[in-house]
Amino acid sequence: MDALIETFATLQQTLFEAWVQPLVFGMGQGHLLDKAFEGAGWLVVGLLQILILVLVIGPLQRLWPAEPVVFPKAIRVDVVYTLIHRLGLFKLVMFFSLDHAFEQGWGLLRAMGWPTFHLDALWPGVTDQALVSFVLYLVFFDFVHYWLHRAQHQSNTWWALHSLHHSQRQMTMWSDNRNHLLDDMVTSLILSTVAVLLGVGPGQFVALVAISQLSESFQHANLRIGFGPWGERLWVSPRFHRRHHSIGIGHEFDVKGQKVLGGCNFGVLLPWWDVLFGTADFQQRYDPTGVRDQVEQGRDYGDGFWAQQRQGWRRLWGRA
Repeated sequence: MDALIETFATLQQTLFEAWVQPLVFGMGQGHLLDKAFEGAGWLVVGLLQILILVLVIGPLQRLWPAEPVVFPKAIRVDVVYTLIHRLGLFKLVMFFSLDHAFEQGWGLLRAMGWPTFHLDALWPGVTDQALVSFVLYLVFFDFVHYWLHRAQHQSNTWWALHSLHHSQRQMTMWSDNRNHLLDDMVTSLILSTVAVLLGVGPGQFVALVAISQLSESFQHANLRIGFGPWGERLWVSPRFHRRHHSIGIGHEFDVKGQKVLGGCNFGVLLPWWDVLFGTADFQQRYDPTGVRDQVEQGRDYGDGFWAQQRQGWRRLWGRA
């Protein structure tokens, strides 16, 4: 663990000194060096993730595809989403739009006497065990993420945005970041708030996000892979998550013959919550993916990046 941390720190420092710092000074933003150094860390994470996608998950998709590739253009658009998120552009937008307000709000709470709370401090001795502390935060964050994901499916307003993610009929390792930007901003703000309230350290938060993102990319991959009867119940597999994206199954359920928002397999990393709250579906199937009204009624979710973002806004306001 120490070796990994040291290697990451070296990569972050090298990237910062060689590229980020000169760019920041060149733009006359020297007062943002601390934030720029943090951003260099996120960039290192993103580059490593993309390297793993290309060198590991990509070849697996070619060896054991769940379906043939018939919509290559849709995949190229998903690559754009992935690059925007993993190479830091989305975080840059978040910084210049919401970061100041977030910091001001937290500063106000601190001034009002809001206590510093650390989740791992509830378990005596855990704060001295970095790995155990990290696992504790990972499990709790996944619990929060499970309920956020369910809310995205059970709120008509939120589904108007989140349905863009489900409109991909050609799921691949690039599909995880295919989201409406407003949807991503809301979820990122909520998770960041939870992180601050629970006392997650900056390094821990980066590691939590990095592991989650890489696992989610694998889950969305075009892979005919499950983890077996026991493994499927320990960690979300591509097969388990594909069921969540299945047309008319993964995000709907029947109520007296009517299709309403709902679905199954909401777990982001751990299927435990689906088992515990009755939303798990472990059927060994690889169904077509997409949204019912897209397939049956021809509803337009947009072909390119900007068209998809525009259609999301139109759905939100009831105009599409």
